[in-house]
Amino acid sequence: MTVNPFKPTAGKMPPILIGRQSIIEDFSEALANGVGAPGRIMLVTGQRGFGKTVMLTEFRRIAKAQHWEVIAETASAGLVTRLVAALAPSGIRLDQADIGPSVAIPGVVSASLGQARFSAESNPLTLRNALNKRLGSRKIGKGKGILITIDETQAASHDDLVAIATAVQHVITDADESDTPDADKKGVAIVFAGLPYMVNDLLDNEVTTFLRRALRRELDNVPLPDVRNAFVETVADSGKTISEEDALEAARRSEGYPYMVQLVGYYMWQSAQRRGSDVITPDDVAHGVSDALLAFDDAVCAPALDGTTSAERLFLTAMAKDSPNPTQVGDLAERTRRSRSWVSKYRAILIKDRLIRPCGHGQLEFAVPHLGQYLQSL
Repeated sequence: MTVNPFKPTAGKMPPILIGRQSIIEDFSEALANGVGAPGRIMLVTGQRGFGKTVMLTEFRRIAKAQHWEVIAETASAGLVTRLVAALAPSGIRLDQADIGPSVAIPGVVSASLGQARFSAESNPLTLRNALNKRLGSRKIGKGKGILITIDETQAASHDDLVAIATAVQHVITDADESDTPDADKKGVAIVFAGLPYMVNDLLDNEVTTFLRRALRRELDNVPLPDVRNAFVETVADSGKTISEEDALEAARRSEGYPYMVQLVGYYMWQSAQRRGSDVITPDDVAHGVSDALLAFDDAVCAPALDGTTSAERLFLTAMAKDSPNPTQVGDLAERTRRSRSWVSKYRAILIKDRLIRPCGHGQLEFAVPHLGQYLQSL
């Protein structure tokens, strides 16, 4: 049975990580370049559907191939507790954990790390100590280390982020101060992934200022020629064919948005499969785009509006009147019946949150494909 090669499920590895090679190389080289390499602390941001979870999956694959240990987490309540439990030596069972951001532990460490109590021993084991203990294990080879990936970082609690940032900073310092040759030093790498506003929240916190040294990579739209080539190659590898012209049309309709690329690819391939054909035609592309838009609205457009205020929604709805064409900023004060200063304020907020973007002198457009048309349909 021939299997559809496109994988639009969240976090599922697509057949080709198009347009992401430079970020992948940044990370891979950081692991190889030793303790202190910039890419060992990374912030990956992007709107929903830009492939953040896929990137974390690829980073873990790379780390495993280089014989690193990996821990994958998604930000939610108890994040630090789970990290400590994952790092704890085998045979130590986490019974109950009390996590607090400002617990001084006499004789062990005095920092904002939090603590976790294990049933196997009475003394608390901090995240810093857990990391250092694990790095000291013979299971981790010389020059290797531990990779921690944290998805949906915007959902993490302030206390957990303080604990993680402080612990990682201390572990890096501990390695720097050791007498071990640089080539043999074991290290920790951590990659945070989340929505664009996450960066502002992280970097505005005085305790996590060390993250300003992190390598920041924002996932953006993939160039259309790359998408066209990916469609042609992926379809050919699956035993079907698509013309360059039809592949370019499919790329245009995807707007280079990674999740939409996978959706369009999936549904146009499926359309040909239902006909029992090995050739993807213009009709298959049209059907694929139609089905993809329905799925895209539910998976991306609706969640993109979650958390927006009534004022932000008013601004976006006013912009949607022009979609898919750009909006003149000067028209928004009249449409919203608000002042120019109000328009300027929410223009700045929505650009920072990557929901809209400037596209010419005095013009704005939606940064999320199809969001304007989606708002029109509400």
